[in-house]
Amino acid sequence: MRLQLLSDLHLETEVFEPAPAPGADLLVLAGDIDSTWAALERFRGWPVPVLYVAGNHEFDGRELGTAWPALRARCDAIGIRLLECESLCLTDAQGLRVRFVATTRWNDFDLFGAEQRERAMRAAGYFMRLMQATRNGRPFDAGQSREESLACRRWLEAELRRPRGDWDVTVAITHFAPSFRSADPRYGAQPTTASFCNADDDLLPLANLWIHGHVHCRHDYRVEATDGRSTRVVCNARGHTRKGEVDGFDPLRLFEADGRQ
Repeated sequence: MRLQLLSDLHLETEVFEPAPAPGADLLVLAGDIDSTWAALERFRGWPVPVLYVAGNHEFDGRELGTAWPALRARCDAIGIRLLECESLCLTDAQGLRVRFVATTRWNDFDLFGAEQRERAMRAAGYFMRLMQATRNGRPFDAGQSREESLACRRWLEAELRRPRGDWDVTVAITHFAPSFRSADPRYGAQPTTASFCNADDDLLPLANLWIHGHVHCRHDYRVEATDGRSTRVVCNARGHTRKGEVDGFDPLRLFEADGRQ
C-alpha cells in the first residue's frame, strides 16, 4: 500500500496547495493541517481515501470536550476519516490488509525520564499558553496534556499488543513523535524537546511502520528490535516557510506500508 504523507502544513498562515501524489493508494494527514479547520475543505473529493489524525494546533482556542465531536462532524461532511484512539483495517489492490492504529498521543513529558518530568512540564508552559485551549473549562496546561497523553498511551499499547487478527501489516499514526530519535536536530536534548517527542520506543517493535508529525523536519529511519523485527519511522512534515523548514519537503513522496522487516 502506497501512502502519501502530509503534516504540519499550518494552512492557517502558510501558502501551500496540497495535490494528490500519482500512484498513492491513501493519504495520511498527521496533524496540524489548519488551526481554523477551514483548509480541510481542500481534501474534499480527494481521489483516494484520506485518514486524519488531529494535531495539537487543531485545538487552538477551543474546548477539547466540544472540539472533538465538532471536528469529527466536519471531517464526516468533507469525506475524510478522523481517527482518535481508533484502528481501521484497509485492503489495497494487491490484497494486502493494513491495520492503522491512530491517536494524537499528546505529551506525557517523560521523554528524559520521570526525574526530568517537572522540568519538561515547566518548559512546556510557553507552548500550552500559545494554544489557549481548555479542557473541562480549565486551561489546557501541561498537566492536562499529560493526562490526555497517558490515556492515549494506554489505548495505543493495548491496541498494538492485540494478537494478530485479520491484518498483515500494522501502521501506527501519531501526531507527536514516538522517540527522541525523531527530535529536531536544531534543538536536540533540550527540556522543550519533551513537548514534541514521547518515549514510546518500547512500542515501536509492535508496528511495521510508524507515522508521525509535530516536529518540523523530515525523518525516515529504522529501529531494529532484539528479536530481528524492525520498524520504519517516518515524518513528512512541511513546517513554516519563514523558518526555512520547507527546504527538502516533498509533498508527493510515497511511502510503502508493506511490512518489510
